[in-house]
Amino acid sequence: MTEAAGAPLEEIIAGLARSEGFDAVGIARADAVPEAGARLKAWVAGGAQGDMGWMAETLERRADPAVLWPAMRSVIMLGLNYGPAEDPRTVLARPSAGAISVYARAEDYHDIIKPKLKRVARALLAEAQRRGLEGDVKVFVDTAPLMEKPLAAAAGLGWQGRHTNLVSRDFGSWLFLGAIATTLELKPSAPEKDHCGSCRACLDACPTAAFPAPYVINARRCISYLTIEHKGPIPRDLRPLMGNRIYGCDDCLAACPWNKFAELGREMKLAARAENDAPPLAELVALDDAAFRARFPKSPIKRVGRDRFVRNVLMAIGNAGDAALLPQVEARLSDQAPLVRGAAVWAFGRLAGPQALATRAAAALMQEEDAAVRTEWEAGEVHPA
Repeated sequence: MTEAAGAPLEEIIAGLARSEGFDAVGIARADAVPEAGARLKAWVAGGAQGDMGWMAETLERRADPAVLWPAMRSVIMLGLNYGPAEDPRTVLARPSAGAISVYARAEDYHDIIKPKLKRVARALLAEAQRRGLEGDVKVFVDTAPLMEKPLAAAAGLGWQGRHTNLVSRDFGSWLFLGAIATTLELKPSAPEKDHCGSCRACLDACPTAAFPAPYVINARRCISYLTIEHKGPIPRDLRPLMGNRIYGCDDCLAACPWNKFAELGREMKLAARAENDAPPLAELVALDDAAFRARFPKSPIKRVGRDRFVRNVLMAIGNAGDAALLPQVEARLSDQAPLVRGAAVWAFGRLAGPQALATRAAAALMQEEDAAVRTEWEAGEVHPA
């Protein structure tokens, strides 16, 4: 690559990234992770993706960046630290409050990171043009079938830990990833090595045993998947294991020993909103659609919709063992959404006990038309809190 006098283009990119507040930057070749594509295909073939049908639909493009964009030659991977002020698992000791994943307590990171990526990409193209280089770019923040974590490891930002998430020696588990794909031929960074060793902290921390083996996750058992991606009723055997986690789960991330090097995130827009730090379940379960949207403006939580979110809250209430929440649960037994009614039946049985559930079911089954909700009334697998 012929360049005009001055710093290498890769150094210019790093400076542009830092000026936009990114904490980590590296470059990988577009074809740097062929083994990751093969692993992904095997994972999807085994059905571990659950309801995420888009994983199969976009498999070929996701497994091979050359299929996604044949002209792509390099991928600039950028990381933005969102390290929390304290261990996010502390809220788990407050069963009448909801545990929201760290990344979702603030504004939607997509809306924060994408404009930064676009500015870096525009400046890169301007600098390349000044040097007589022709190129094109595309920016991604979880918005395209691109395997960001393997590419980030190839670009030296960290390594994929045994929990399959990226781990950084500088920032632990707390990096948002963004990507700038380009037709420019750039010098790749040195990849990061795996530093997990024999540690099992993340695997042992999972409440639902979602890791059948190190570096393999069964999404169908993952609380993040269950509370965000899964559209139907939560599997009954997993409900008691969810505790008060109502949107996502940070347990495997927070358990990683490399977090001892983590720093507090600097981007103010990614700082947790006070109202999303252990919110009372009693307030959240009463949200209708309008109130849900007003309660979570500019939040990634909005994408699951009110019904799924209240379903999650009812799971947490059922696990809370707090009889004071019973009136709020009873109000949801007649909710217009079958998904919510079914979750309310389970929570009611947990708080009121099997006898109260059986008495209530006799009347409910006379008018319940939804098969899934009828199944909840008839299940009889409830246990007194």
